[in-house]
Formats: sequence, structure tokens, C-alpha cells
Amino acid sequence: MKFFKIKIFFVFGLLFLSSCEEYLDIAPQAVLTEEEVFSSFDGTQGFVEEMYALMVNPGTQNHTFSEHLLGDEIFENASFKFSARVDRGELDNWINNTLSFLGRGTRFGSNRPFGDTSNNNGRAQPKVWLGSLSGIRKANIVIKNEDLMVGLSQEEKNVALGQAYFFRAYFHNQIMKYWGRFPYINEVLEGVIEIPRPATYKEVALLADEDYKKAIQLLPDNWDNEPYGQLTIGNNANRLTKSIAYAYKGKNLLLAASPLMFFNNAPGIDPYTYDKELAAMAVDDFAEVLKLDGSTYSFAQNMEDYTKVLWNTPQNTMPGLVPEAREFIFTANGASNPFQSNSFMSHGIPRDIAGGGTQCASVTHSFINNNFGMANGLSIEDDLSGVYGPPTYNPLRPFDNRDPRYYEWIFSDRDVIGTRASIPAVHRSLAMYFTDNAGNPGQHRRQNNSKTGYLYKKFYPKNDNGEYHTNVGNRILGQYRGMLLSMRLTDVYLMYAEALHVSRGATSAPNSFNLTAEQVINKIRTRAGIPNINPAIVADSKKFMDELRRERAVELSFESHRWLDIRRWGVAHLPKYKRKTELRYDKDWTFFEEVLLTERVCEYPKHYWLPFQVNQTQFYEGFPQNPGW
Repeated sequence: MKFFKIKIFFVFGLLFLSSCEEYLDIAPQAVLTEEEVFSSFDGTQGFVEEMYALMVNPGTQNHTFSEHLLGDEIFENASFKFSARVDRGELDNWINNTLSFLGRGTRFGSNRPFGDTSNNNGRAQPKVWLGSLSGIRKANIVIKNEDLMVGLSQEEKNVALGQAYFFRAYFHNQIMKYWGRFPYINEVLEGVIEIPRPATYKEVALLADEDYKKAIQLLPDNWDNEPYGQLTIGNNANRLTKSIAYAYKGKNLLLAASPLMFFNNAPGIDPYTYDKELAAMAVDDFAEVLKLDGSTYSFAQNMEDYTKVLWNTPQNTMPGLVPEAREFIFTANGASNPFQSNSFMSHGIPRDIAGGGTQCASVTHSFINNNFGMANGLSIEDDLSGVYGPPTYNPLRPFDNRDPRYYEWIFSDRDVIGTRASIPAVHRSLAMYFTDNAGNPGQHRRQNNSKTGYLYKKFYPKNDNGEYHTNVGNRILGQYRGMLLSMRLTDVYLMYAEALHVSRGATSAPNSFNLTAEQVINKIRTRAGIPNINPAIVADSKKFMDELRRERAVELSFESHRWLDIRRWGVAHLPKYKRKTELRYDKDWTFFEEVLLTERVCEYPKHYWLPFQVNQTQFYEGFPQNPGW
């Protein structure tokens, strides 16, 4: 007879852990038999709830709150942080790292119970590796015990199993995003384990796709409309539904279709070559979500409403749930408390402005200039080419005439924070110049402030007068709640456009939905207040893909998508994505100079995947290490 230790998970086999004993050295809180757990809906759902808690939110499950940005968008000067280690190519550091959401252990050491989620501090929660393995086992236990659900109605049994099938696929996807192809575990493993590592990413993705299909069949459209959802009515926004499963089903297929996965680590990767069949399948899944725009979901139509998706919501609520901007689809809460939410919202702002508890990482000039374009809708490169009209970019006025999203989400030199007398004069207007006449940097260009000439404020609240919170001035930060949403509606639109473009082209709509990829990008641009994409760019397949990717970089900037995107597109090893630069200029703006801060160490395919722990690849011949490690 099997027994369950409440709040404690069973241990996987030696394939996954270097030592079983270290995860068992704890007294159980309570012991129940399988029959007792699964004979009622309360017991079954209580068991399922732990899978929600095992999801990792990169925005709050790090030692510092910019550590979810591992791509080319920020420069981190503190060499011990994982983002800086990624820049140096030290991806194997995840194994002993307790500070990053990708660490093997927790913030308080790797000796905590396997899968323990009892600490409400997000930084104490299991990280991606242990949390996902624990979640997979949890899902398999639920599925295995379907026959014991004798006290559940058919609807209750369906929703329990639907969540389990979803999470089995989801947690495999979490591992696959960082470590690549991984055995699909669809049983409760016991004893000696010898599961060969699959030959391709696609093989595993298709198995996950089958689980997402089952989840879609079993999950409800809306928990509030179901008898079992009445006890938590009004608080069911983050509980799994059919549309959430469709969104992740599509994402799983798009990732599998992407160039990195399609070329399967082979030489000669082409960043414009996708698996068209998988991409077409993904289109139809995303379409099922987008059909609900206007009912279940609502795309924010203007930049004012857009703030309600990012931070402009009361502290005790989730962002993105108001009728005019209901873009929230699903998220890992990360056990975040108000302090963690506040720290996350100000994680792009220096401590002497935002207050204690914030460690600033500077957005790079290279990321901004490569992605945040001009008010005419062109990239800076295309604007300067003169091919699409007279250039509007002035190298001696680089902050002028930019995409409106630049001004919404980026702080530049001379930007006003506030005018209130209680704000110290040195903080009322940002001074991020590199030098003045005496050779001194501006107040906000010093150590622990901006290293690049920019700050980012995407989640940073401002009051009705347009003034921002400062440490000794307008304290409004605690009134709001900003957090990373694992998936929101804009993300689905962008993934749909990408999958549609590679499978049918920029100007063809599928049978499943009425928008083309071009129309989707223009819909997003209209909200931002910039012109439609130039027809000549639309007509060029590769140029259109470049613009689509640039839109994704801007729209989802600082939301923990970038590192995955530049890897799955097969571009992370190219010079454009390896170079991190600052913008140097004097106080009077008489010169501007781009200067290299660091060049990331990134070789294809070695630095596209995290390595497995060495001992996990030595149990049997069928589990090879990732290439280059």
C-alpha cells in the first residue's frame, strides 16, 4: 500500500538525483494512503494544487530580481550572478547555483526536501530542474490513481486528470526549454531506470502534444461555471482551462518547429528554416485562444490600458484581469509576497532612486538600438538606409523620434522622474551622461546605477501626475502589483504570427482564424501608435521575419522570453546578439559613442543548452551529455 507524506514529494530514481537520502531526511507532517487521498475531490485537488506551486516564476525566484534576464537585453556588472556567468559561457554553473531560478537547489541550499513548497518566499521554492521533475512525478501519480477516484463525480474526475495531463506536458516543456530533448516520463518510476534520451526534440514534443490534447478534452472552459469551482469562485483566473491548454500546446509545437530544434544541433543552422508542419499545427492551437479575444480575453487597445497588464493593478490582485486589458492567460505565482512584487517592479531602477532592496542591471544600448526603432515604424537600420523614405534618426539626438514604447519603458538622460519638493534635486531629472566638463559621470551613471546610459521602467509605477516613485519622494510603489506573466495574450498573437508566417506566409490567413501575420503585427503597432509595417518589408520573407522578431523583442522586453527566443531562432551565437554595448555621451550631448562592454561567449550548439550534471549521464549509455560539455 502506498502512503503519501503531505507537502513532501516522492523521490525520483538515481537518473535525476545525485543522492536520494538528502531528500528524505525530514519528518513527515502527515501520512495518508493513496485511497484516502484520491477517494474525494478535496483530497485529489489538494494533491493537484502542489503542481501549481511547483511552477517557477523567474521574476521572483532569484536572489535578485533582474536575474531572469539572461539574453542580450541587460548588462550585469556583478560577476557572481548567473546572468553574468551566462555571458562568460559558464552555463554549467547552474548545478551549484542557489541564487538563480535555474539553480539546482533552493536559495537556502539544496538540502531542502525534494519538491518542498512550504516556504512562501519565492526564493526558497524549488527551481526549474527539481520543481519540474517533482511536478512530472506528481502528475503521473494522479493519472495512475484514476481508479481510486470513487468519490468524485465524472466532472471532478475529468478536471483532476485534465490538470495532471497538462502539467505532465508543461513540466517536460520547462526542462526542454533549457536542457533540450529529454525522456518523456509517463509512469511513476520505481527502482532501476534506463530511459534512453530521445534522438530529437520533436519526438518528445509530440508526446507532450498528446498530453495537451487530453487536457483540452478534460478541462473546463471556465472554473467559475462549474460546481467544483464554486468554492473558489472569483479566484479561479489562474486555474487551468481549455484555452490555457491550447496556448501551451501551440507554444510546445512552435518551439519544436523553431530552427534550433529543427536542426537538432547539426552544423549549418539556418535561422529562417522551420518545421512547417509543426508550425501549421501550432497556428490552429493559437487560433483557438485568439477566437476568445473579446470574450474570455481582451487585447489592450492603447498604451494607457496596457499598463494594467504590466503593473497598474491593486497590490492584492493579479495584473491583466480588468475587462479592457484582460491579457492574463497563465502564470507561475512563485509564492511571491508584496515585498518581492515591489522589488520586481523596480528591478531596473538603482537603489538610490527606488529604495532599498533593489539591485539594478542596465539595459544595453545594443538591445535598444537593434530593437526599439523609430516613430515611423522602421528599425534604426532600415530608417538610416533611406530605402523606405528620408531618414529620421539623428545620431546626435538619439533619444528623439523613437517608437512610443521606448518612452513608456525606457529611461534616458534628462528624463524627469518627479518635480515634488520632497524629491532630492539630484533625482528629479536623470543624469546618465558619461562625463561632464570636469570628466565626472552623471549622478545616475555611477557604480550601482546605469552602466549603459539607460534604465528600464516597464513595470515601474507612476502616479496620476506622471511622476515616479522615489525612495524619499512619492511612495506609490506599494499600491500596485507588477509581476511576470508566464503567458499573456500579446505573446499568443506574436507566436501565432510567427507560426503562420513560416507555414503560410505573411499575407495568408488560415482556415482556423481570420487574421494574417501581417495584420497581427499591424494590430500590435496600432496600439503602440506607429505606422503599419512597410509593404516592401512584408513582401520579403526574411525581412518580415526580422520585423516580427523585432516586434516580439520590444513587446515582450524584460519579460523573461528573450534568452529562449534568441536560442530557438538559432541566432544567439551571431555577433549582433553577442555584443553588449553602452552609449557614452557628454552632459551637453555634443558627442555620442557606442562602446563594447562585453562580448558574450556563445558557440553553437554548446551554449544553446544547459549541460546535465555529469553523474546523470553516466548511469547507462542511452543518456548522452549535451554537445560541447
